[in-house]
Amino acid sequence: MSFRNRVEKEILVIDGAMGTLLQQRGLPSGWCPDEWNVSHPEVIQEVHRLYLEAGADIITTNTFGAIRSKLADYGLEDRVKELNQAAVTLAKEVAKPYGALVAGSIGPLGKFLQPLGEISFDEAYQQFFEQCQAMVEAGVDLILFETFGDIGEMRVALIAAADAGDVPVVASFTFDESGRTFTGTDPETAAVVVERLGVSAIGVNCSVGPRQLADVVQRLTQSTNLPILVSPNAGMPEMVEGQTVFRETPEMMADYAVRFVEYGASILGGCCGTTPLHIKAIRQSVKELTLKPRHRLFGLRLASRVKTATIDPKGMPVAIGERLNPTGKKALQAEIREGKTEITRRDALAQVAAGSAILDVNVGVGGVDQVAAMERAVNAVQVLVDAPLCIDSTDPQVIEQALKNYHGKALINSVNGEEQSLDTILPLAKRYGAALIGLTLDDQGIPATAKERLAVARKLMQRVEELGIPKQDLMIDTLVLTVSAQPEGVPETLNAIRYIKRDLGLTTSLGVSNVSFGLPNRGLINTAFFAMALAAGLDAAILNPQDQRMMETLRAAAVLTGRDVRAEQYIAREQTAQGGNQPPKVSEPVASTPLEVLYQAVLSGDKDNVVDHINKAIDSGLSPMELLDKALIPGIEEVGRRYGAGIYFLPQLMMAGETMTKSFERLKPELAKGPSRKLGTVILATVKGDIHDIGKNILSVMLANHGFEVIDLGKNVDNQEILQAAIAHQADIIALSALMTTTMVHMPDCIAKVKEAGLSCKVMVGGAAVTDQYAQEIGADGYAFDAVEAVDLAKKLVS
Repeated sequence: MSFRNRVEKEILVIDGAMGTLLQQRGLPSGWCPDEWNVSHPEVIQEVHRLYLEAGADIITTNTFGAIRSKLADYGLEDRVKELNQAAVTLAKEVAKPYGALVAGSIGPLGKFLQPLGEISFDEAYQQFFEQCQAMVEAGVDLILFETFGDIGEMRVALIAAADAGDVPVVASFTFDESGRTFTGTDPETAAVVVERLGVSAIGVNCSVGPRQLADVVQRLTQSTNLPILVSPNAGMPEMVEGQTVFRETPEMMADYAVRFVEYGASILGGCCGTTPLHIKAIRQSVKELTLKPRHRLFGLRLASRVKTATIDPKGMPVAIGERLNPTGKKALQAEIREGKTEITRRDALAQVAAGSAILDVNVGVGGVDQVAAMERAVNAVQVLVDAPLCIDSTDPQVIEQALKNYHGKALINSVNGEEQSLDTILPLAKRYGAALIGLTLDDQGIPATAKERLAVARKLMQRVEELGIPKQDLMIDTLVLTVSAQPEGVPETLNAIRYIKRDLGLTTSLGVSNVSFGLPNRGLINTAFFAMALAAGLDAAILNPQDQRMMETLRAAAVLTGRDVRAEQYIAREQTAQGGNQPPKVSEPVASTPLEVLYQAVLSGDKDNVVDHINKAIDSGLSPMELLDKALIPGIEEVGRRYGAGIYFLPQLMMAGETMTKSFERLKPELAKGPSRKLGTVILATVKGDIHDIGKNILSVMLANHGFEVIDLGKNVDNQEILQAAIAHQADIIALSALMTTTMVHMPDCIAKVKEAGLSCKVMVGGAAVTDQYAQEIGADGYAFDAVEAVDLAKKLVS
């Protein structure tokens, strides 16, 4: 029986850790585990057999790192197909007598995609497609993308898997104790993004133990009807007599497995630290349990990287901000032609602060490369605000480029009933998991009556569903005509809203300001018409959220139509406006001086314009030291505060760091003329055997931005090399990073070598596998959970 059939009918058990069992069987530290699929096939099959005998229904291939970019660290990049197909073949041979399924394990690239890093969508796609295709050709039963922390990378991987073949796919994320991935995605948003990309199940694995994942699992089961996989670590690692120990016993893991089934999970297993004994206990605990049915209804849901916005036929109507559209805006048109994004960033922040739930992005300026312009705009906005984006263009190439670069679930504005539009836009929405605004016009133009517009909407809905897009991901724009020219059109628009909601159950939208063209005091007409549309059941409006009258009308109408239950949102907003206790949204003050402009540039991660701002500030008579002390350093410190408070997430932190890096590059010649302000020297390295360096690279930038000289030795670094570098550079601090539990055991050896050599430098440790308790046990001078904490710790250590 296939995975799709089984996961709908029974509770399945998946296997546990692979790497630790291979190390116990002789895998050398620093060697490529995936290569053992060829050189030590009998060991791989032995591990598979242990889990099968323990009762696993699914075993995962030894291919977590068998993707081109990771194999390149071992000089094995040309053996992707060989190693993956060998792994699948080994697993299938062992699984067949047990009737078990084989999941092809695929991990993340270990590098950030644009705009956070240098890897493009197409480059990442090619790597994931290559690995998936090799597995599909070898006959894998399903593909498991596991331990992903970046929703943007997961999107690319899922699209590649869909193209590689008709094989079920499971998308499993790693969440930390805050309940978010390391780039800030919460469980609901993760579910919203991936469920439209064809996954058969969504899951959570690694990072923390079952106790810390309980809330994440509950939120996942409440956010989707997809099957849920749960594979936690066997607790958090501890160091006992020089050995890494996981405290969660098989019995404890089994107890949590039962709890997860009660929440609604249906695939149970383990990650780091779990053994066949843990899997056997889980099997015994869940074998008599039955699936808990979940049939939740969800409205149209959109998502940024960090937040979900819901448009529900019975919920609050929402504002779609229209200000990122160059029509009639000469300054924005000029900026798009120049390839800049300063106005775009400013207006994006202002619209979200004013209450916009979604931002419409349009770059329709004649004579420019709109594909490149849309890519710049999307990348600038998505790392700055938490509102999902509406991609507004008539050019399919522009839309596709935006959807490639967007790390969430976008709204396409728009498709219509014309055959050419249906044939080009709907496949894009299907492929990239986007929702749609459907215009009620077809090859004959805009229908005159509401009934005719209803017919176009029905056609749109039918075509959407035929392609496999759920109808709730289609929102209908009933089109408003200019009332001064066609006064009879307004009643038809309003009736069309009523018919579409009543007969089709779809949400509706309008570009409200179209109604008032050619009339004086247009705001009055817009507001009155908006109130009438809301009374008719309008769900979303493309408008200027900084128009106070329009936003007040939206909130008041929601109360009067019963869509703001108990007037809760209205009251909360009014209390905020009147100085109540409700916390207002973060809204940046308008910058008026060169120092304020620079400060805001750091907060918004405006790396493209910060050098121009610095030049202007210097031309105004400010010294480089003033720029540092009064703008740049206070800016990056505020970013760190917001990151610690959960207001900012890793993308904003990284963009601010890159902005600071560009600032230092520009100021370096001037600063070199004055006295040195170096806080200290840090030797930075990922330990031997560990090829993961995302966290280390972020810390390198952050330390440099705060005045440290950083000697970055890279990844997979031997302790002797670290010690020699510390001596050569007279280091104040050695900072060690480890992502894997199998490699963090090198940390105590390094600390011992530092003490034996009589060095005065401090040693601080961090990484996904490391805890504060572990740091204390191995004698480290400090532990940091993330880059912001690490900078603070480094400052304390050198003080």
